[in-house]
Amino acid sequence: MPMIKTRDGTEIFYKDWGSGQPIVFSHGWPLSADDWDTQMLFFLQHGYRVIAHDRRGHGRSSQTSDGHDMDHYADDLAAVTAHLDLKQAIHVGHSTGGGEVVHYIARHGESRVAKAAILSAVPPLMVQTAANPGGLPKDIFDGLQAQLAANRSQFYRDLAAGPFYGYNRPGAKSSEAVIENWWRQGMMGGAKAHYDGIVAFSQTDFTEDLKKITVPVLVMHGDDDQIVPYADSGPLSAKLLRNGTLKTYKGFPHGMPTTEAATINADLLAFFKG
Repeated sequence: MPMIKTRDGTEIFYKDWGSGQPIVFSHGWPLSADDWDTQMLFFLQHGYRVIAHDRRGHGRSSQTSDGHDMDHYADDLAAVTAHLDLKQAIHVGHSTGGGEVVHYIARHGESRVAKAAILSAVPPLMVQTAANPGGLPKDIFDGLQAQLAANRSQFYRDLAAGPFYGYNRPGAKSSEAVIENWWRQGMMGGAKAHYDGIVAFSQTDFTEDLKKITVPVLVMHGDDDQIVPYADSGPLSAKLLRNGTLKTYKGFPHGMPTTEAATINADLLAFFKG
């Protein structure tokens, strides 16, 4: 399997298909590069080079006991881009991956970056604070950690079968294959990484990162996102970005890259070519 080794000895798995302008995909918690299969095949067929990695502690990468924070996530992504010597790359991040992309660009600069897109993404800040009154109470994230520690398998199954894809909405038609694939990806990763990752995606404040970014960024968010609520995420990120564009999807769930792939892929393609 293609791997790179980071400065702290962590092995990061990645996929690298095709040629052309590179698109780098950063996945959500607690998934893996496999969550981008539909997008990678689509953009490969449209002449792009497509790359996706498993975040440390996720998928096929090392199950390290530490380093599960946005600084390490961004540095690992930078290590992948440097190893592959990517230039004029387009970065696409979903959920936690959106935070990873934003922090990577702000922390490592834009010399290798052409554009970015963040989908259902966690920035600017998920947790409720005095400065972020619209955020979710910390008790909610503490509860997620407790459920993970008690029965990770059941917790993941319930998330995938319910709010992640909006399958708990009246009239929603769920896909057992999608649910099982989400569960499979989650269980491939490490419990410690996923436990710590809840803090990373919920308590990291990306406000200053967003302000630093000058490349064009497409902010895509469904207004029925039950994981990263719309009002305190997408619109706020778009306002903080110097060159941000918000695209809102009525009724789309958190997992819209999977359930609404045709729409999402077409809009991403238009943004990349624009």
